[in-house]
Amino acid sequence: MIRAARAARIAAAAVLPAELVLVVCRAAGVRLPTPALAAAGAGVFAMLLLQIGVLRGLYAAARAAGGEPRAALRTAVRAMVPVQVRRLLRHELRAGASLGRWVLRRKHGVRHGDLAAAYTGPQTAMMYGMVFVSVVETVALALLIPWPAVHRAVLVLDVYGIVLVIALHAACVTRPHVVGADGSLRIRYGALFDLVVPPDAVASVRVERRYPEGRLVTVSDDGVLDLIVGSQTTVTLELSRPLAFTRPLGARGSATTVRFHADDPGTLVSALRRPA
Repeated sequence: MIRAARAARIAAAAVLPAELVLVVCRAAGVRLPTPALAAAGAGVFAMLLLQIGVLRGLYAAARAAGGEPRAALRTAVRAMVPVQVRRLLRHELRAGASLGRWVLRRKHGVRHGDLAAAYTGPQTAMMYGMVFVSVVETVALALLIPWPAVHRAVLVLDVYGIVLVIALHAACVTRPHVVGADGSLRIRYGALFDLVVPPDAVASVRVERRYPEGRLVTVSDDGVLDLIVGSQTTVTLELSRPLAFTRPLGARGSATTVRFHADDPGTLVSALRRPA
């Protein structure tokens, strides 16, 4: 069954990119030969049959092992779909939902008595700058590209990119850090990163502005986790025990020190030091 799941993954990796190209061509108004459309449809249909058959087999095996229906379905999906794909799809869905929360000015995961700590200050100008540049690029390409079909395809990709950037920023705004009324701390970056620190795991916390180099999530060999926003962090949290975390694409790790950014680090540190 594991080999069948691998075969299904390979089939999806081979068919889906080609189908995406066909969808973009259709959206651009490109007329495709009938044999090409028939072959694409047959390939997608065969892939779906393979996926359904393998998923059904994995589900039946999980049920036979004593799993509940929902748990068995989750087990089957996890075996079928790579963790990176699941994480990316989940991120896009949550980011899309964050657009609605942003419009309604609602926060995710903030209860009565909790402190919501924003962290988007260093990146807001950059995000809006990226949106502005993308809009200018879209208009420029509309004037420069003489072929209508190519222009339509590029327009679809550009609009999708603009919406994705806005959704990423909306997710960061609506998913702030949260200091719970019980003394817990939830460190987040949009829908990409989420680490819950229990009250008894907090050894010390202080305001400390640093300018580390690296990607969004960087972990050193000695267990220091940097969650970098706008090339900086402002809060250093020492843990009393190692805590496990999940990277944006699903890889696991553990940290004994967490450095992250908050727009108002003093208020966050004071709230975290206050007894529950």
